[in-house]
Amino acid sequence: MQAYILEWLHLLLRWSHVVVGIAWIGASFYFVFLDNNLRPPADPESRAKGVSGELWAVHGGGFYHPQKYLVAPPQLPAHLHWFYWESYATWLTGFALFALLYLWQAPAFLIDPRVQAWPTWAAITVALAMLAGFWLVYDLVCRTLGQGGRSERWVGIVLSVVVVLAAWLACQWFATRAAFLLVGAMMATAMSANVFVWIIPGQRAVLAQMRAGEVPDPPTRAASQAAQCPQHLFHAAGVGVHAQQPLRFFAADAASVVGVGVADGRRCADSAFFCQPA
Repeated sequence: MQAYILEWLHLLLRWSHVVVGIAWIGASFYFVFLDNNLRPPADPESRAKGVSGELWAVHGGGFYHPQKYLVAPPQLPAHLHWFYWESYATWLTGFALFALLYLWQAPAFLIDPRVQAWPTWAAITVALAMLAGFWLVYDLVCRTLGQGGRSERWVGIVLSVVVVLAAWLACQWFATRAAFLLVGAMMATAMSANVFVWIIPGQRAVLAQMRAGEVPDPPTRAASQAAQCPQHLFHAAGVGVHAQQPLRFFAADAASVVGVGVADGRRCADSAFFCQPA
């Protein structure tokens, strides 16, 4: 009976994780495209309201006209949609699935005695510590190197090295399949924690200032960090593709290098291919 229940939980969590993960990645790709293709508003009234960029698009038989305010609009809209549950739901379902398969059944899936024969509690503790530790490293790198015109490339390079090192350590300590899944989970944890710790609180601070009748401050460090470290979504997606492959830690190296290249070149690709004259 327990095996039957675990199998159904596994199925539900896996598909839930896939669905919300698609929503998160899709939303992130869309906003990367949007930010890279905004044009200064042609309407003087829009510029006077603080609109810094706009885009006209056609899709599904309708025309869309998204606008971006550099800080905030003059007045709060009655309905404001927040893009954060995609990130939270992806991490929550992913961690629940990881806990169900690899922590709850650690002797079968997390531990390989041929790699490292250690107690179950020790393997679980180290796995959780790697999740938290990577977020701390990610945050430190973004805060120290995430400044300047070419900072995004340096952040990507340094974090790629960290990913390769983490993948090597994971392959020395855990079963191969668990090692790769853990590396992907580390990067997903860092990205979700970045949303939870910096991005959303920064946006809430702007809203609190507006409700208090104050002029919102310029984009905070939260917004800066969101802009400086978006390419690591590609890292997680790249490693996820290789998560089931028995290629040891070289797969993480290749995925990280591809991630840096995609991040560095996506602006040209977005502008040249997706935005065509009417």
